[in-house]
Amino acid sequence: MEFRLLGPVEARKGGLRVPLSGTKMHTVLAVLLLARGRVVSDVRLSELLWGWDPPSTWNAQIYTYISRLRKLLGPGADLVRRQPGYQLVAEGARVDLLEFGQLERLGRRALEERRFTQAAETLGKALDLWQGPALANCTPHLAEAELPRLEEARMTVLEHRIEADLALGRHGLLVSELTRLVAEFPVRERLRAQLMAALYRCGRQADALHVYHEGREVLAEELGVDPGPDLAAAYRSLLSGELDALPHPAPDPVPGPPPVAVPPVTVPPAPSDFTGRGYEFDELLERLQPSRANGGAGFRPRRLLISGMPGVGKTALALRAAHAAADRFPDGLLYARLRGDDGAVVDCGEVLVTLLRALGESPRNLPDPNGGAARTEELVHRYRTLTAGRRLLILLDDAVNELQLDPLLPATADAAVLVTSRNRLSAVPGSWTVALDPMGPGECLDLLAAIVGACRIAAEPEAARAVVEACGRLPLALRAAAARLAARPHWPVTRFARRLADPASRVEELRAGTFDVGRSLLAAFQRPQWERQLIRRLAAFPAPEFTAEEAAALLGMPENPVEELLERLVEASLLEARGIDPTGAPCYSFHPLLRLTAASLEEFPAAGQLLRAG
Repeated sequence: MEFRLLGPVEARKGGLRVPLSGTKMHTVLAVLLLARGRVVSDVRLSELLWGWDPPSTWNAQIYTYISRLRKLLGPGADLVRRQPGYQLVAEGARVDLLEFGQLERLGRRALEERRFTQAAETLGKALDLWQGPALANCTPHLAEAELPRLEEARMTVLEHRIEADLALGRHGLLVSELTRLVAEFPVRERLRAQLMAALYRCGRQADALHVYHEGREVLAEELGVDPGPDLAAAYRSLLSGELDALPHPAPDPVPGPPPVAVPPVTVPPAPSDFTGRGYEFDELLERLQPSRANGGAGFRPRRLLISGMPGVGKTALALRAAHAAADRFPDGLLYARLRGDDGAVVDCGEVLVTLLRALGESPRNLPDPNGGAARTEELVHRYRTLTAGRRLLILLDDAVNELQLDPLLPATADAAVLVTSRNRLSAVPGSWTVALDPMGPGECLDLLAAIVGACRIAAEPEAARAVVEACGRLPLALRAAAARLAARPHWPVTRFARRLADPASRVEELRAGTFDVGRSLLAAFQRPQWERQLIRRLAAFPAPEFTAEEAAALLGMPENPVEELLERLVEASLLEARGIDPTGAPCYSFHPLLRLTAASLEEFPAAGQLLRAG
């Protein structure tokens, strides 16, 4: 997903423009994007849409705009109703304004460190993001509130870029550009001082003096002030003959890993309403602490795995731990998803390119995308070279297996790796695993209260507990339920609990924006067709728990291959191991929501066909 604010407001999916219609729709999207993940109140939206004279139906109209936006943007962005307004959540989306800010910081730091070539290039990229006046297709109320700030940011970056170009001796190329800019912005003293420097270095001392005197007159007539420090200093340097002196660039860096000017942080924000998991959180923080091995100079590898069934909160815990430990990783926090929303495995080369670009590798230096295995090998080599010696935290989300992880593990122990996976990855060298179970009842109620409101939950405690149990104490399901209740403040919690009481529609009820329990659980069943068919039959077992012998009788198959299947499902967190029965046989069970999802899988063939498929 891509959003543009620096010009006409646009949303793009897969490179194609989303067909938003009307000034009001573009304004609502722009306001939510400018909030950068914060909640925007209904009143603030109304002010920016209609000013001080909103229509009597303003509340209903805002609801309509939000509903249309939600439909048009699709699953790539989530418009969440959070009192007293709305919040836009678009993890992984590209926003040109945020990219502009990041490039501005990188360029300004390069300029301060006298790395003028890098500064000019980086600041030029920032300016190239502008496609015309910002917020061009929004209401004048939004433009009046936000445009001055955005234009000032653009002009400051432009002045920094010109300063870098002057330091590189490009004064001849800058004269025409600066002449136009000074005519357009006659009271911006820094631009006028830069034009004086460019003219002087081109041998046009008289023209440089004329620019100064003209500026002094403009300032006196329009503002009633004398020239400020920048313009006065340029004038003194001109009179003393020092205006043509170029600053010395920074010395060439010593050989070593390519520097990252500003530590990259690509880890998404942690949920602001994160609740529970206190023991697991403390354990992760303890193990993310660097610890010298055996008193020597080396550090122990920090490869921490968080496993558990879909929706149990693995990613939320990992994000919270990553941000809490950020000060221990001054070289950056990196993030990569290893599976798509549909459960498909992301190509290893694509993941490596994402990580390398975050580490500052130029796209021009990356190998040909059609290079096959040789390309992947080169990407791995570059990745391990760039991560060597850096104190990074790398979060690899939703890993499939150890084979997928191997090329993504840094070669040295300076970096820590935090991995989430539905599978129990027992073969990762030097790793430590925390397995998450569904939350306790108290934590579940705390999560509901954090999103829905403590007073509302306290007013209907029995109904709230019924919602918790219907959700199987699964954090994803609880968040979906809470989001639906928050969006419907007129609903009693009892009403929603009654809707969840019907198993046939329960999974469908647990869907709100990006919180889609059915989609997440179905993606976990991306397994061979014959396994899906067996899983569907197992979900129909009449008792909550069963042994391999009982499952074999149900499926009409030998016990040993059935037990192997059950153990694979346990490793994939699709089944729970529930201890031993009186005969010493292991017992298994589905999580209630996984059972409902498994029962909805496609029809299965006859038993004879199943045996042939196995």
